Amino acid sequence: MFAEIITIGDELLIGQVVDTNSAWIGCELNNIGIEVLRITSVRDRGNEIIESIDNAMKRADIVLMTGGLGPTKDDITKQVLCDYFQTKLVFDDSVYKNIKRILGNRVPMNKLNKSQAMVPENCIVINNRVGTASVSWFERNGKILVSMPGVPQEMKTVMGEEILPRFKTRFIADIILHKTFLVKNYSESVLAETLEQWEESLPEFVKLAYLPSLGIVRLRLTARGHCQTTLQKELDEQSLALNKILKENLINDDASLEEQIGKKLRSLNLTLSIAESCTGGNASARITTIPGCSEYFKGAIIAYHNNIKIALLDVPKAVLDVYGAVSEETVIAMAKGAMKRLNTDCSISISGIAGPDGGTETKPVGTIWIASAYKNEIRTMKQEINRGRGMNIERAVNNAFLSLLEML
Repeated sequence: MFAEIITIGDELLIGQVVDTNSAWIGCELNNIGIEVLRITSVRDRGNEIIESIDNAMKRADIVLMTGGLGPTKDDITKQVLCDYFQTKLVFDDSVYKNIKRILGNRVPMNKLNKSQAMVPENCIVINNRVGTASVSWFERNGKILVSMPGVPQEMKTVMGEEILPRFKTRFIADIILHKTFLVKNYSESVLAETLEQWEESLPEFVKLAYLPSLGIVRLRLTARGHCQTTLQKELDEQSLALNKILKENLINDDASLEEQIGKKLRSLNLTLSIAESCTGGNASARITTIPGCSEYFKGAIIAYHNNIKIALLDVPKAVLDVYGAVSEETVIAMAKGAMKRLNTDCSISISGIAGPDGGTETKPVGTIWIASAYKNEIRTMKQEINRGRGMNIERAVNNAFLSLLEML
């Protein structure tokens, strides 16, 4: 069973809005065994939308569309669908009542809002519980096209409450299982070379994907078939084989590094503090994306200026004068200072030259020192790869998290 996704809107193509809908839809479809063949984004132009629909209907069993269902002139999806399916717009009283319920006494019912009750005649109309734009469900030659609102929360609601349940009862799809790992201390090319013989021996129904990130590589094993027991057994066996090859460099957890740190700190009943310079709070921000992190994360000190390192982290002025802010000695002092000031069991510290300028001959851009501390033990590492400011910062945070996980 295959699906295609079409997202509609000029704002997606000029970068004004990021398409998060497709990622969410793809994940949900995968969970019920429906594979996404293609994702297409098109402008609010009738001929381009029709071309995308026509191509998708030839390839896929299901076409899911988002966007272009609002009350303004640039929202043309419903009329385009009428043109494609050779029907017309008609007034739907149930949709009109839903619009009035949604608007309540807050927004007046003008002609634009009322126009949203006009729906394609020859389709199944599904009301949107949290918005004024209804869903249109078309069928032709055994294939299905569903047009949904582009507002993410509205799309997720109608998908979760109406569309996905209908797919589950109507289609018998393959079972798709994934097993994901994190791999450290390998570049993508070296990892692929290391795993070449094992990868070639995988059965035909198991596929391997490499998903490189900064400082880590995510491996995803995907098994597809009709028997869940068989698929799960195969994934378990291949997981054991991977562990034998990669040993301590394989992390058998597909959660983010910040999630893994949270789980580890909770299990050990430990607390964490962070001292950051060049990463400017990025490490702290990632830690605090995890719900409940207040159980183990006490806080952070963003010590960008040397005076702050001295005043708030107790970094000796002599250390900064002799070794500089970007040095092993400084990050050690920062880690100790964070643990002491915030009274935690462990800490990480980061200081370096993220770029694009500020480097010297002895300390070029991309030079970043990292320390992780747990009680009386401190580990340090030096990062010396320059991939631009954003990537340098992300890599440094990943390396700091990996170092702390290893220590714990």
